[in-house]
Amino acid sequence: MAKILVVDDESNIVKTLSAILQDEGHDVYSSETAKDALTCLSNNEIDLVFLDVWLPDMDGVKVLEQINRLYPDAAVIMISGHASIDIAVKSTRLGALDFLEKPLSMQRVITSLNNALERIMLRKENIRLRKQASFEDEMIGESERINEVRKTIETAAGTNARVFITGENGTGKELVAKAIHKNSKRSSKLMVKVNCAAIPDELIESELFGHEKGSFTGAANRRLGKFEISNGGTIFLDEICDMSASAQAKVLRVLQEQQFERVGGNEPVTVDVRVIAATNIDVKKAIEEERFREDLYYRLNVIPIHVPSLTERKEDIPLLTNYFLSTFSEMHGLGEKSITDKAMKFLMKYNWPGNVRELKNIIERLCIMVQADMINKDDIAKYIESDDYEDVMSSNTSTLKQAREEFEKEYIIRALKKNEKNITSTAKDLGIERTNLHRKVKQYNINVDRI
Repeated sequence: MAKILVVDDESNIVKTLSAILQDEGHDVYSSETAKDALTCLSNNEIDLVFLDVWLPDMDGVKVLEQINRLYPDAAVIMISGHASIDIAVKSTRLGALDFLEKPLSMQRVITSLNNALERIMLRKENIRLRKQASFEDEMIGESERINEVRKTIETAAGTNARVFITGENGTGKELVAKAIHKNSKRSSKLMVKVNCAAIPDELIESELFGHEKGSFTGAANRRLGKFEISNGGTIFLDEICDMSASAQAKVLRVLQEQQFERVGGNEPVTVDVRVIAATNIDVKKAIEEERFREDLYYRLNVIPIHVPSLTERKEDIPLLTNYFLSTFSEMHGLGEKSITDKAMKFLMKYNWPGNVRELKNIIERLCIMVQADMINKDDIAKYIESDDYEDVMSSNTSTLKQAREEFEKEYIIRALKKNEKNITSTAKDLGIERTNLHRKVKQYNINVDRI
C-alpha cells in the first residue's frame, strides 16, 4: 500500500482518480493548488504524486522541480488535457516517471501506477541495502590478486565506462558490481540486477526492455523493462553469455544508441544506463561456438575485471574464515567461536570448488552445528569430503586441470546422493546456482537417474 497525492484543479478528475487509486488499496491525498500540494508533501511521507501540468497558482512543471528538490523520495506522474510534446519531454527529463493525457483511461492509470510502484520499490530496496551494514558487501582479503581487483574497482568506479567481470561461480562477481556502483557518481540511483541464465529465452526481451499491452499472450498491461527502470543508474547483467541471440542484438543497440523499443512497441525509449556484465564461462569459447556475439563482447569489455577463485588466493582463507566465524557467531547468538591450527590447515588444503560462497556456507554450518567454542579438524571433516581430494591428487591424472575436474565431478555426485538427486537442494548445498549445477552435470556426463 502506497501513499499517493493527486494534484489537480478539476474536482471531477480528483474524485475519479482518487477512486481508482483507493480501489487499488492505496491511501490517497488530494490538493487543487500547488501550495496545498507542497504543504501535504511536507506533512506526509508521500510515495507518488499525480500532478497536473496546469494549476491555478503555479506551473506544474515548476512544482515538479520543487518536489525533486525538496522531496526527492516522492515519484511523480504528470497529467494534462492540453499539454504540448515539449512539456511532456521536459517533464520526463526532470524526472517524471510518466505523462498521462486527459481524459484519463482507468487501464492506463493502473498501468502507469504499477510501473511507478515497481520503480519506487526498487529504489527503496536500494536505499535499504545501502544503509544496511551487510557482511555480504564486504570484500575480505589482503592477497595480491584481491588487491588488484580493488584497485581496478576504484579506477572503474569514477567513470561511466562499461565493465565486464569474469570468474567462477561463488567468487564474488556481484560483489564487485555492487562496489563499482556504490562508489560511482550513479550511487544515488538504482542498480538493477538481471540474472540472464534464470530467465527463459521467450521472456528475456520483455524483462530487459519491457512490453506494450497486447504484445503477446499474457501481456495485459504495459510493463517497464529493467533498462528503463534503471535509467540514470546501473544495470548488472549477470551470466550474460546465457542471453538469447535476439536479446544480445537488442542490448548491442542500446549500447550503441542508448535507445530501444519495448516488445510490441514502435516508439524509441531513450535511456542513460551504465552496463556492468558478468559471466562464469569461457567467453572466447562462447564466441567461437557462436553462442555469444563478438561485437557485443568488445562493447562490454571496456574495463575487464577477473575475480580470482579461492584456490588462486588461498592466503586469504584464514582471514575469510575468522571473519565468517565472527559474523555468524554474532548473527546466530552463539557466542564467540574459534578454529584450531590443524583445522585451518585442513581448510587451506581443500580445493573449494564453490569458492568463497562454499567457504561461507561451511563456516555458517559449523558455527551452528558445533556446540563447542573451538572447531577442530574432525568437525570440518564431517562436512568436507577431504579423502576425495587426497585420492584425486595422488592419482595418475596427467594435469592439475584434469585432477580438479575429476574431484569436482565426484564431489557433485556425492552431493546429489546426499540430497536424494534433488537439483535445487544440491545446488543450495554446494553454494552454486541451479543453472550452473545443470551445466556441470551435463559437462561431466553425470547420469543423475543412475546415482
